[in-house]
Amino acid sequence: WPTFAEKAKKLLQKDKVAAIFGGWTSASRKAMLPVVEQNNGLLWYPVQYEGMESSPNIFYTGATTNQQIVPAVSWLLENRGKRFFLLGSDYVFPRTANKIIKAQLKAEGGQLVGEEYTPLGHTDYSTIISKIKEVKPDVVFNTLNGDSNVAFFKQLKDAGITAKDVTVMSVSIAEEEIRGIGGDVLAGHLAVWNYFQSTDTPENKAFVEKYKKKYGKERVTDDPIEAAYFAVHLWAEAVKKAGSFDVDKVKKAADGIEYKAPGGTVKIDGETQHTWKIVRIGEIQANGQFKELWNSGKAVKPDPYLKSYPWAKNLN
Repeated sequence: WPTFAEKAKKLLQKDKVAAIFGGWTSASRKAMLPVVEQNNGLLWYPVQYEGMESSPNIFYTGATTNQQIVPAVSWLLENRGKRFFLLGSDYVFPRTANKIIKAQLKAEGGQLVGEEYTPLGHTDYSTIISKIKEVKPDVVFNTLNGDSNVAFFKQLKDAGITAKDVTVMSVSIAEEEIRGIGGDVLAGHLAVWNYFQSTDTPENKAFVEKYKKKYGKERVTDDPIEAAYFAVHLWAEAVKKAGSFDVDKVKKAADGIEYKAPGGTVKIDGETQHTWKIVRIGEIQANGQFKELWNSGKAVKPDPYLKSYPWAKNLN
């Protein structure tokens, strides 16, 4: 993670960039946060995250928790069952996400039957899979990151556990990860995002076509790709409105700016510097794409500190 801070510092101090687009995982963002604040830079972070953060020098174009985790838990309680097993990688995002999920389960009548964390890059899930078999949850809420997902899902399948036996809901498995793990291994399991390659809008049809033309027809788009793509467009619109690349002027101009993104119209919320987004739950198909099961119908206002949820008032 220190590499992210080091490179952000170089971009701002030496290269004098007007904006940085990127970061991957909350640990990388938290490493860059003091750098962009101290140098009054601008970071556009495109990945869903655990909320509980707002920086005057960061625009968040990935989902915050009320645009991903919270609606997913409510949907699961209504459609898949009350018994939850939480599985995550051992770092800031899963730990914070699961703290939120536990408070929500308590408030909405769910039951926690297990909670496990493994180091990033961990590959042996036999003991945890034995625990899942033993406690028989309705849902495994998965906040594993990176290669651990490959190991977990392959070992789950090898243990004879399919999506018919237990629903695994993931927040970090998108089309690119399915390509690496295999649609046959993941078929039937669920993920919650704001965008799928299969999202049916004219903008997305054109976006996917252009993306494949540039990067290869076997390549796939996904949520963080779309969020990084429209981040550049939102920034450009703010620059045009401000008539300047100056960070303070761009920030001021950004409030309320809208863009017709591939996944639907997105809008910057000036108060939090997060983005209004539609929420989508999809079922993974054997061909590596998602079949949408549910969406929020309209863009959801970002609420990074979950102020609109009474059950979240003791979280920080």
